[in-house]
Amino acid sequence: MNIKRCLLAATLLTTPSLLFAAEPASAEFWQNLAQHCGQAYAGKRVIARDDRPDMLQGDETLVVHFRHCSDKLLALPFHIGNTDGSWDRSRTWRFTRQSAQLELRHDHRLANGEPDQSNTMYGGVSIGDGSANQQRFLFTERKSGAGEDLGWQIEIVPGERYTYGTFMGDRWSWRVDFDLTKPLAELPPAPWGFESE
Repeated sequence: MNIKRCLLAATLLTTPSLLFAAEPASAEFWQNLAQHCGQAYAGKRVIARDDRPDMLQGDETLVVHFRHCSDKLLALPFHIGNTDGSWDRSRTWRFTRQSAQLELRHDHRLANGEPDQSNTMYGGVSIGDGSANQQRFLFTERKSGAGEDLGWQIEIVPGERYTYGTFMGDRWSWRVDFDLTKPLAELPPAPWGFESE
C-alpha cells in the first residue's frame, strides 16, 4: 500500500464523520431529551395566553418528569400543583419517532385513569428537521384567525432548560420553562391512569 493510501485510511479511521453521515437534528434532539430520563424538574409559566383563557393562573407548582424512555417513545408527565394542595396529574407529553420526523401527542386522562375522550391524543409532526435544541410540531387541524400556523414548540438545552409551549406564526403564544440544573430529590407519583406501571 502506498503512502497516499495509508494516509487516507488513517484519516478515515480517526475521523468517523467522513465514513458516516451526521445524525439528523431530530435524532440529536431526541438524545438531548432522553439523557434526562428518570429525573423530574420544577418549572414556571413564563408566557401567559392572551388569545383565550389560560389553563394556569401563574402561581401553580409545575413539574415535568422524564418518566419513560425507549428507542421509540419518550413520555413526560406534566404535573400541576394547585395552591389548595391538590394535584392535576392528567397530562403526559408523548414524543415518538416517525422515520426522520418526530411526533408529539398529548395524552390526557381523567382522575379515574380513563382517557379524556373529549380532549386527548391531539398533536402534530415536527416541521422539517429542526435543530438539536428546538423542534416545532404543526397543528394541522386549524390556524389562527389571521391564518397563521399554530403548533407546539419544544426547546431543550441539556442540563440547563426544558421548554414546552405553543406558537402562533413566529411567536410564542404560551410557554413554560423547567430548570434542568436542579433535579428534584423526590419524584412525583405516576400520572393518572399509569399507577400500575
